[in-house]
Amino acid sequence: MIEHIKVEKLYKIFGKNSYNAIDLIKNGFSKSEILKKLGAAVGVADATFTCRRGEILVIMGLSGSGKSTLVRCLNRLIEPTSGTIYIDGENILEFNEKQLREFRRKKISMVFQNFALMPHKNILDNVAFALEIQSISKQERKRKAMEKIEQVGLKGWEQSYPSELSGGMKQRVGLARALTNDPEILLMDEAFSSLDPLTRKEMQDELIGLQATLKKTIVFITHDLDEALKLGDYILLMRDGKIIQKGTAEDILNNPANEYVKKFVEDVNVIKILTAESVMTSPTELAFSKDGPRTILYKMNKAHIDSIFIVDSETRKLKGIIFAEDLIEFIRTSEKKDLSIIVRKNFTKVTKDTSINEIIQKINNISYPIAVVDNQERIMGYITKSSIISSMAEMSVTDGN
Repeated sequence: MIEHIKVEKLYKIFGKNSYNAIDLIKNGFSKSEILKKLGAAVGVADATFTCRRGEILVIMGLSGSGKSTLVRCLNRLIEPTSGTIYIDGENILEFNEKQLREFRRKKISMVFQNFALMPHKNILDNVAFALEIQSISKQERKRKAMEKIEQVGLKGWEQSYPSELSGGMKQRVGLARALTNDPEILLMDEAFSSLDPLTRKEMQDELIGLQATLKKTIVFITHDLDEALKLGDYILLMRDGKIIQKGTAEDILNNPANEYVKKFVEDVNVIKILTAESVMTSPTELAFSKDGPRTILYKMNKAHIDSIFIVDSETRKLKGIIFAEDLIEFIRTSEKKDLSIIVRKNFTKVTKDTSINEIIQKINNISYPIAVVDNQERIMGYITKSSIISSMAEMSVTDGN
């Protein structure tokens, strides 16, 4: 994935003396000290980060941390005081009014916390509204709106009104409306925070499902750590207008930048954030489709294992798993039979992003390793109960330090 958003040394100061405030920030003055000294409020201070195309970037922080101000700078709903924001290599802070209008119409959309639906319009017209102001024909905008309504699972509700919908359904409408102009970038400011816990989880799952298909660049704002860990490919943690740490969920949990971050994440259950990739073991021994039974048995004896994954000799795609007892019986009875009769194809496999929570549920019911495969069904590694336990123990030791 390539760089889609690039922000460099971005500042937003509210009130007078904004450039004096920037000088004070550079000299180590705090947000509260600057407010007291100059009467200026620091919204964002020296924010620098990138977001790759197709990535979900989560900006996380408590109230007043500057996360909502930062995301509104990305579409210039709030004008930054200084700095640069590059979208596809163009500095949007240099856009004139016409360029900015086109940018908002075609490249970027926003989903708000409070739904922002028009109560006098039905769902179809609410979703189509973003296209209506672009002077797109009625037939075409209704077609596109209906397509997005179906995409978010609201088919059959298009003639209903916002007052007839639950909170989760209203947010689906907001999401559908944001998607109607097929934006490259989707900004979501506390989009699920007003929903009840069950509906919130459903909307998180819905977003993950949509993203697998749409592959948008999404900047998602939240104050909820669990939500950030679930959704974020990459996370920025903010405090007092500054980005105090950035990285993957595991980067932040394993190596908190300071005491504040450590306290912020200390109650996280590691099971929620560990993935197959983080606990898998590289396959030291594999059987190949060209191998004979005695060659495979030799490999198993050498590695002291009682099962082995077999892959295609040419494509390296995973074909199945062979167990020692089956192989020994095969050699004892006849070496001329087709080896494929002892290759078990009904085995458990996962992708590198599968959560440990899900893997634990699977591995409790089997006695052999779980295969980790890529999107072409090639084996990346394997997971055993002991590898899960040792990884969790290692994280516990790290946390203890």
